[in-house]
Amino acid sequence: MMLKQNIDWSDVRWEDIWPATKDTLTMMGASLLFTVILGLLIGIILFLTSRKQLLEQPAVYWFLSLVVNILRSVPFVILMILIMPFTKVLMGTTLGVQGTIPPLVVAAAPFFARLVETSLREVDKGVIEAAQAMGASRWDIVRRVLLLEARPSLIAGITITAVTLVSYTAMAGVIGGGGLGDLALRYGYQRFQLSVMIVTVALLIVLVQLLQMAGDHLVRRFSRK
Repeated sequence: MMLKQNIDWSDVRWEDIWPATKDTLTMMGASLLFTVILGLLIGIILFLTSRKQLLEQPAVYWFLSLVVNILRSVPFVILMILIMPFTKVLMGTTLGVQGTIPPLVVAAAPFFARLVETSLREVDKGVIEAAQAMGASRWDIVRRVLLLEARPSLIAGITITAVTLVSYTAMAGVIGGGGLGDLALRYGYQRFQLSVMIVTVALLIVLVQLLQMAGDHLVRRFSRK
């Protein structure tokens, strides 16, 4: 009974909820696009330069792997603060949607790169050897063999990364990143408006569920081909 009395649903202002939801979707969508592009490139290089692969380069693999591991080890909130000068130079601001996209990409790209590397390692070596025997170039092997064979796993990796980015966008509210996380912090936490907190969390749960369902559908679809 006490919980019901403490929840005042009149505190929920939908004219603030919807713009915040739009900001969260914008941050997630834009950062996911750049994360996939950058993470895919890094993941391919990691795979190709690793031991017994097409472009085996131990030094390159070690250095790139070290950078990826370092970036993955730094908590996102701390990472946002550390790269504020870079964000300021690149975007002209460290606040709002624009100021949140660079740290989101820097945090998520190494994570996705490891997923890409793992997905490519799952490709049957016999398929790669067959393509080499047929005279396929390295670029053709990457584009027509590795990426196609690993497509379901890559889609699953993109789904996992998208869900992770949703949680990162919520944490971005700590430094004024905007979106549902910022709304939950300013109203739900600082002003003790439990109803606002419940609504923002519910919307984030719905978003994650939709992303997961869409990703699972695409994985099943391409796994059958």
